[in-house]
Amino acid sequence: MPAIVLIGAQWGDEGKGKATDLLGDKAAYVVRYQGGNNAGHTVVIGREKYALHLLPSGILTPSCVPVIGNGVVIDPAVLLEEIKGLNERGVDTSKLKISTNAHLITPYHRTIDKVSERFLGKAKIGTTGRGIGPAYADKINRIGIRVQDLFDPSILRQKLEGALRDKNQVLIKVFNRKGIEVDAVLAEYLGFAEILRPYATDTSLLLNNALDKGELVLLEGSQGTLLDVDHGTYPFVTSSNPTAGGASTGSGIGPTKINRVIGIVKAYTTRVGSGPFPTELLDAAGEKLRADGGEFGTTTGRARRTGWYDALIARYAVRINGLTDFFLTKLDVLTGWEKIPVCVAYEINGKRVDELPASQTDFHHAKPIYESLPGWSDNISSARKLSDLPENARAYIKYLEEISGAPMSAIGVGPGRDETIVVKDFV
Repeated sequence: MPAIVLIGAQWGDEGKGKATDLLGDKAAYVVRYQGGNNAGHTVVIGREKYALHLLPSGILTPSCVPVIGNGVVIDPAVLLEEIKGLNERGVDTSKLKISTNAHLITPYHRTIDKVSERFLGKAKIGTTGRGIGPAYADKINRIGIRVQDLFDPSILRQKLEGALRDKNQVLIKVFNRKGIEVDAVLAEYLGFAEILRPYATDTSLLLNNALDKGELVLLEGSQGTLLDVDHGTYPFVTSSNPTAGGASTGSGIGPTKINRVIGIVKAYTTRVGSGPFPTELLDAAGEKLRADGGEFGTTTGRARRTGWYDALIARYAVRINGLTDFFLTKLDVLTGWEKIPVCVAYEINGKRVDELPASQTDFHHAKPIYESLPGWSDNISSARKLSDLPENARAYIKYLEEISGAPMSAIGVGPGRDETIVVKDFV
C-alpha cells in the first residue's frame, strides 16, 4: 500500500494533529519527518486534550507505531519529558521508533539560537529559541550529532570537541557569553543513551518493509508550506522542508511509494512570527478570530496573527506539494459572521495578481482583493455530513474548493476527534 503525506497548506497551525489522529486509526505507522520541538499538535480525545511537540500524533492511537524519522532534530530532554508526561496520563509510548540518523539538539544550539536572534534586533526572524536552526545548520555543515553517536562515547566526545572549538569562540568573542564545557555536554548526553537505545532503529528499513507488506504509512509534517526553507516566505521560515518533497528525504521512503498528499488548510489564515501576511487583520475582527479560534501556539503560547482565507496561498500549496485533497479545519470558528471575506487575488503596484508573487518584495507589498460570502449563525459542531450544515456554510466550502484547486475531502467542525465531516475517505 502506498504512503500518504499530511502537510500544512498555509503557515502551520492548521490542525494537522486532528487530521493525523483521524487517519491514525487506519495507519500501521505514523511518521514525523521534519522539524523539532518548535512545532506542536493539539489533539482532543473526549475530554482529554494533548499537546504534542516532538512525538507524532499517532502516539495516541494504540494500534499504530509512532516514528520519528531521520529528518527531525531532537532535543532529548524535551522528548523524554514528553514521553514521561504521556506515560503519566496512561498513554503507552513503548512502540515509539526513532531513526538512528536523526540529529540532536544540544545546549549550545539553544544558546546560539537565543543570542543570535537577540543580536538581530528589529531584523529578527521570530525563532522559538529552541535550537532548531543551529542544529540543522550543523547537519548541513557536517558537524552535527546524531542519535547513533550517543552509543559510541569516543565518537560523541570527538564530535562535541570539534563543534565547540568554533562555537565557543563565537559565544565568547562575538556574543560576550561564557563558553560551554565539552565534559558537561558529554555527561548529559551519555545519560540519554541507555534511555533512548530501545527506541533507536533503522526507520527507513522498517517503513519500507511495512509498505512492501501492504501496511499503511502516514507521513506527518510539522509547520506548513509557507514556512518551508526553500518554498516559503524566506527568511521568515523554518529550517527544514515541511513540503511533500521533505517527506521522502525525512523518512527514507522513495517518492514513488507516495500516492496521496493531503493539505490541511484552515477556514481562515494564521501565522506566527515575522514576515509578510497579506490578509492579516489588525483590528477587532482579527482579535475575534484569535479569541474564537484559540489562536495561541501549542508549543510557545504566542498569540498567532490572524486573517481571512487566502486562495492564492492554497493554490500555491497545491502546486508545490501536488496536493490531491484538502482537509478544511476550524470551519466552526466562522460561525456568527454576517459576511466572510475571501482573498481571491492581490493588488501589487496597481496591478491584479492571481498567483503568489515570485518576488518577496512584491509579496510584502501585496494588498488583498476580496470577495465576500454570506455567513451563518447556526452551531455546526454536531454536523457529521455536508447536508447537516447550513446552506451558506456549504456554499463557503464549495467556493473554497473552486478557487483553491483541490477538493475538500474532510471538514473540521469542532476541536474533538469526532467533530469532523468526512466527504471522501482518505484511505
